[in-house]
Amino acid sequence: MEIILKEDIIGLGYKNDIVNVKSGYGRNYLIPKQKGVIASPAAKKQLAENLKQQAHKIEVQRAAAEKRAEALKDLVLEISAKVSATGVTYGSVNANIVAEELQKKGFDIDRKIITMHDIKKVGDFEATIHFFKGVEVKLPIRVVAENAPAEAKAEETAQAVEAEPKVEAPVEETPAVEEEAPAAE
Repeated sequence: MEIILKEDIIGLGYKNDIVNVKSGYGRNYLIPKQKGVIASPAAKKQLAENLKQQAHKIEVQRAAAEKRAEALKDLVLEISAKVSATGVTYGSVNANIVAEELQKKGFDIDRKIITMHDIKKVGDFEATIHFFKGVEVKLPIRVVAENAPAEAKAEETAQAVEAEPKVEAPVEETPAVEEEAPAAE
C-alpha cells in the first residue's frame, strides 16, 4: 500500500515522502492518526503541486536544519552514569538522557529525532540526530563512570600494595625424625 506521509516518522520516511507500507499499518495506524494519506493518482498530483509551491519554504527549512547540524558537528557528549564493578551501567543511556544532556548544553533537540541503541556499558558510542530529510548528524557519546575518581584511587592503592616487596618470615626447619615401623611378623 502506498502512503503519502504528512509528517516525519523516524524509520519510515519524512514528510511528503511516498512510502510502501503493509496494508494493516496504513489502514489501522497511519491513516486514522492522520500521519498519512493513500497515494492515489489525484493525491500524488496534489503533492507535486504543493511541493512546487513550497520549494522556497522547504529550502529555508533545510538551511535552518543544516545550521543546527553544523552547531553539533564538533560536539562530543560526555554522560556520567552509575556503573557496577564490571563496567555495566545501572539502567541505560537512551535518547531521553541524550536530549536532556543536549538541553543542558543549550541545544533544544526533541528526543524523537534522536535514534540510537540503548547504551548499557561504559565506552564510546554514537547517536544519529535527524534534523531534516538528508540532514543528519552522527553525535559521538562517551559514557563514563560517575564514581570514576573513587575507583581510580582504589586502583592506585591496590597497585601500590601489589608493588611492595613481599617479605616472608623465615621458616625454621625441624629435623625429620624417622620412626621405625614395627616389623611385621
